[in-house]
Amino acid sequence: MAIQKNTIVDFINSEPNYLLLDVRSPAEFEHAHIPGAYSVPLFDNEQRAIVGTTYKKQSREDAIKIALPFFGSKMKEMVERVEKLSKEYQKIHATKPVIFVHCWRGGMRSAAVAWLLDLYGFKVIQLQGGYKAYRNWAIDQFTQTYQLIVLGGYTGSGKTETLKALAANGKTFIDLEGLAKHKGSSFGALGQEAQPSQEMFENLLAQALYQENKKGFPIWLEDESQRIGTVMIPGILFKQLRASTCYFLNIPFESRLDFIVNNYGGFDKASLIDATKRIEKRLGGLETKNAIQYLQEGSTKQAFEILLKYYDKWYDKNLKPGTEPTLNLIKIEANFVNAHVNAELLMGFIK
Repeated sequence: MAIQKNTIVDFINSEPNYLLLDVRSPAEFEHAHIPGAYSVPLFDNEQRAIVGTTYKKQSREDAIKIALPFFGSKMKEMVERVEKLSKEYQKIHATKPVIFVHCWRGGMRSAAVAWLLDLYGFKVIQLQGGYKAYRNWAIDQFTQTYQLIVLGGYTGSGKTETLKALAANGKTFIDLEGLAKHKGSSFGALGQEAQPSQEMFENLLAQALYQENKKGFPIWLEDESQRIGTVMIPGILFKQLRASTCYFLNIPFESRLDFIVNNYGGFDKASLIDATKRIEKRLGGLETKNAIQYLQEGSTKQAFEILLKYYDKWYDKNLKPGTEPTLNLIKIEANFVNAHVNAELLMGFIK
């Protein structure tokens, strides 16, 4: 009996009772993969290079001959790995999973692993077009039109926390900074995991857009620069974001300063000084020197007062008409940084 093959659209819309196995090499998987996939590589990085080179320079048949010993030595290990994953899944969900398998283009690697797992007794589906088809689907998500609502505010306004409070009240929210593993400013990497690759960030964002858009409600996003640390919001989506209505929480400087000190003041001096040095050109030599001196002395609040004034000026500059679209700004006065209070304020205002 032939192995069942599903398209990427079939997969995206399938019931979530599956295990997705990415049989590409570890390096391919590490660079970017379909969110939720498990790495079960058919070849290691070196073996993949050998087989690929043979395929290109000699023939498909020669590549298969070279690949067979690699595959044979891994058969038992792969079956046991999938068996373990399946048992872990059953403990949580009380049902056996369907096994989806994919490689780069839905070719020989995934076909070989699908054959092996089917032979062993798993219910297996091969993903047509492989990861390449998924990437095309992901990129296409950024060309769609979404109903977006943007939450803005100066640095230290607790925007992410407020959006999470809105989400707890039933609003649809995509955490761009959470997906990027970065909070946006020069200090945004502090306390965060390593950022994903650009490609992986796009995969995560595409999936989030698709899932949240299906709910049929406006999607809340935080006002961001196009660059978040080392990753970029795709251009078409960013234009939509900048063309959307932005509810701007206008919160007093002192309250925002306290919030910043509470959230960043606990990091070690060296990290804070390094982050300050990264914006020296825009902050200016004297202000950079003063901020670093305050940090060295342990006068964290005074240092952040200098930095927060800089970020306020930078935010104002980005709000002015220029080369990129300007947000349709609606200012909402808030007395202090409090996620739950400000979420209620927003919901009352929008009604």
